[in-house]
Amino acid sequence: MTFRTERDSLGEIQIPEYALWGAQTQRAIVHFPNLGYSMPHGVIQALALIKKAAALANLELGELQSKQSSLIIAACDEVLSHRHDEQFPLSIWQSGSGTQSNMNMNEVVANRANELAGHMRGEKTPVHPNDHVNRSQSSNDVFPTAMHLAVLSVLEGKLLPHLTNLRHALAKKQHEFSAQWKVGRTHLMDAAPMTLGQEFSGYVAQLDFSLKQLQQAKQDLLPLAIGGTAVGTGLNTPGGWQEAVIMQLRDLTGMPVVTAPNKFAALSTHNAMLRVSSALRQIAADFMVIGNNLRMLASGPRAGLSEIQLPANEPGSSIMPGKVNPTQIESLTMIAAQVIGNDAAVAMACSQGHLQLNVFKPLIVHNVLSSVELLGSGADYFSRYCLAGMDCNTAQLANNVERSLMIVTALAPELGYDKAAEIAKRAQQQDQTIREVLIEQDILSGEAFDALIREHVLVDR
Repeated sequence: MTFRTERDSLGEIQIPEYALWGAQTQRAIVHFPNLGYSMPHGVIQALALIKKAAALANLELGELQSKQSSLIIAACDEVLSHRHDEQFPLSIWQSGSGTQSNMNMNEVVANRANELAGHMRGEKTPVHPNDHVNRSQSSNDVFPTAMHLAVLSVLEGKLLPHLTNLRHALAKKQHEFSAQWKVGRTHLMDAAPMTLGQEFSGYVAQLDFSLKQLQQAKQDLLPLAIGGTAVGTGLNTPGGWQEAVIMQLRDLTGMPVVTAPNKFAALSTHNAMLRVSSALRQIAADFMVIGNNLRMLASGPRAGLSEIQLPANEPGSSIMPGKVNPTQIESLTMIAAQVIGNDAAVAMACSQGHLQLNVFKPLIVHNVLSSVELLGSGADYFSRYCLAGMDCNTAQLANNVERSLMIVTALAPELGYDKAAEIAKRAQQQDQTIREVLIEQDILSGEAFDALIREHVLVDR
């Protein structure tokens, strides 16, 4: 491997010749652990967008020459087209402001811009990583802006579409199972009858509520920190900078982003990210509830509830032939547990706003993006490989309703609670149905009981 020498404020350092990054990135490679938690690709793309928007705004305001701006934009476009993905080697374990990743982008863009101008890497002319690529900016406002843009992009592009598809898949099952009566259960014990469709309607309503919360939380990401520079004062930005760069970002992203009304809060706190993480945790809790319920309803097939039938995607055991396990549900609920853990880390990180700067930014954005990716993929696979092939066991459902003791609840208004409880107790002791006990004790005829059940129990309200 051949090396070149570059300099920064700390002196000279050797950099692999193939690398577009510069001295500060190389120092970060040496001094910070890289344990498989690379800076998320979405953040890298967002940083490139910000540098492009800044070059356009700086040109508009006379802060950059036309040639410098054009070179920076050309280099940013190459990054955005994935031509230099390997040039961003840093992990999230770095400065809590994301300074090293901001400089990684500045150095890659500057070196590539200078190559395009016919100069050597490391010359810092005609484009300097700090003076030109980072002009009117600080890591302290660039990185939180990248955090918001990256999360907004994956919410719109992946999670919300997959969650919407999952919601529709559940609603389809709600309709499909609308006439299938079953035993309801509270405290995991037999309760009044309901339809399987009604049970699924609860899952649809859960997701509707959580989708609404996520959409509301997403709006809080639209105000951006860019323009606050080092501590929120906007030091070293020309007049009109905030408005100019926001308009460029609107054009480049198609998102209705705005400038954050208070840059001090935008740098030192990340309440918007915390609210999104909380909304993601809520969806994870929904997944856990839905997954565990379906897991129980599918248990069996001979010694469990066996009220629904899951698709057999793969053999369930390496030793027990013919066994099929609820693997998609297990995958979904493990994802839910991980997302809840991610949120705990985000909550702790968001509480660490030390004076003018929160210094847990890479951890926050990594965990939020991880949660978005996990929930989006989980919803997609669960819809396609579990819900789509799910069916109900009509014979088991009907048998459970017929033998249910809690049908006696419909008799309580007429017979009284105590008499109805006595009937249920006798049915349990004698292993009879409620209908059989009523006929045996000459309380109701079979026909009268059937009419009563049709009128008050087996009716979809």
